[in-house]
Amino acid sequence: MKLKKISLIKKWIDEYEETCQQVEDLKVLREFFEEGESSEEEVQEQYNKALKKLEKLEFRKMLNKEEDHLDAIVTINAGAGGTESQDWAEMLMRMYLRWGERNKYNTKVLDIQEGEGAGIKSASIEFEGEHAYGYLKGENGVHRLVRLSPFDANHKRHTSFASVYAYPVIDDNIDIEINPADLSWDTFRSSGPGGQNVNKVESAVRVRHEPSGLIVECQETRSQNQNREKALTMLKSQLYEMELRKQREKIDAMESSKKKIEWGSQIRNYVFHPYKMVKDLRTGVETSNVTQVMDGDIDEFIKAYLIEFA
Repeated sequence: MKLKKISLIKKWIDEYEETCQQVEDLKVLREFFEEGESSEEEVQEQYNKALKKLEKLEFRKMLNKEEDHLDAIVTINAGAGGTESQDWAEMLMRMYLRWGERNKYNTKVLDIQEGEGAGIKSASIEFEGEHAYGYLKGENGVHRLVRLSPFDANHKRHTSFASVYAYPVIDDNIDIEINPADLSWDTFRSSGPGGQNVNKVESAVRVRHEPSGLIVECQETRSQNQNREKALTMLKSQLYEMELRKQREKIDAMESSKKKIEWGSQIRNYVFHPYKMVKDLRTGVETSNVTQVMDGDIDEFIKAYLIEFA
């Protein structure tokens, strides 16, 4: 058994035992309260602790698919609309990076294509940590923004779109074979904001997998070899996700009455004007605190998706 799997099982056991202990402490404190030896505030405080532990355990129980425990790579692509959509794509990138910080994930920007003037055309971000893919898989789809444009001289209202796609980072337990003859490699210079060269040599890499048509780019480091290795890992992860998707499509076809999730469909609206609201179109969850959402507080949306569709 792999060490990572042993570690996951041990963590489950530890958290279960901690939850049981919190409940037992609550029972004891209630007995003390009935005997006049503790206050109502102390009981309420312990109740909140126990409830929080129990809810966390129940939430994690929903992440029971084989791939849910894996790290994740999230790709963000600006839709049609030039600067408006590119700026929106960058806002989403910041939102997910802040979410990663809030949840103590290690995050790395693997690839980024700067926009023309502002924002980004695309970006790939890796999230390293327990159940990263399980939490982020529900973010797949088109995200729609409505706001007063900061790029419009007349300050008119604009609608922008960007797509988000999460896929699992495969580990040693998953065997994906790639024939080197099926790969086409290109190299190019890494670039920074404004298109300025940050590397004088062609260390960035692009690989195309001919049978699937998948194209992956990586410019994480200044080492071409390291970028090639990371690009292969990203490619294997995407191929693995394609296989998972085929399996899900078969299940969805049989359970269409229970699940109606379409890949690439619009999933969430972010409205900054004429009112403030973020609403998930699949679960109906909404909030008027758009500032908090854009600062990475999206756990409510993630939890609602897992409860309804996991």
